[in-house]
Amino acid sequence: MFDQLISYLDSIRARDPAPRSRWEILLYPGVWALGFHRIAHWLFEARMYFLARFVNHFSRLLTAIDIHPGAKIGNNFFIDHGFTVIGETAEIGDNVTIYQCVTLGGTNPANGKGGKRHPTLQDNVIIGSGAQIIGPIVVGERARVGANAVVTDDVPAGATMIGLKARSTLVPAEEWLREFIPYGTPCDDPPCEDGGIRSRGDCVEKLEAEVASMREEMALMKAMLAEREAPAAAPEPARLRKSGTKD
Repeated sequence: MFDQLISYLDSIRARDPAPRSRWEILLYPGVWALGFHRIAHWLFEARMYFLARFVNHFSRLLTAIDIHPGAKIGNNFFIDHGFTVIGETAEIGDNVTIYQCVTLGGTNPANGKGGKRHPTLQDNVIIGSGAQIIGPIVVGERARVGANAVVTDDVPAGATMIGLKARSTLVPAEEWLREFIPYGTPCDDPPCEDGGIRSRGDCVEKLEAEVASMREEMALMKAMLAEREAPAAAPEPARLRKSGTKD
């Protein structure tokens, strides 16, 4: 068991460069939540549902992570930071990484029957922060789900996806062609370079200059249009020629 713990801590260290030692990883709320879940799941499988729920509630109080005792979780599961909700019929494979504020949620059956209503994450899946995976869908092996995605359809294996969230409806995830970023902020973009604040100011100044230039162009176009639409000046009346005179 000690070797398994060391292997698990090393797997987290391989995915998170922040800790300087295994001792720091032992303080991670995700590690404690998974440890409590192993106990709660064992009690759940033994039909000791009240004790399983008691362990679950104690774990949630301590770690701010809510994992239902019935959820099935594989090896080397890593929850970075926490604040995660995992439903009863969720199934999680090996080497899965979930960032903070993720929900593996389920449908609410109108007939009152339980059944499979939470998602299945296959091996080596990464879920970005704030993502909502809803219903009995399958996120394929090595798939990536971007930050703040709302996913209601299956994600193909190996795909990198980002979801869109409407005001009151859930929109299925669609394929995202850029590199996967778990926090949803591409740090190679100009706003994050040179400390961020100065770059954002430069962007604002550039946008203001472009707006001023567009206003000048619009004013010039309006002036030209006004000249074209103005009525042509009436020609001077021709002078009457006297009869018998020459030009």
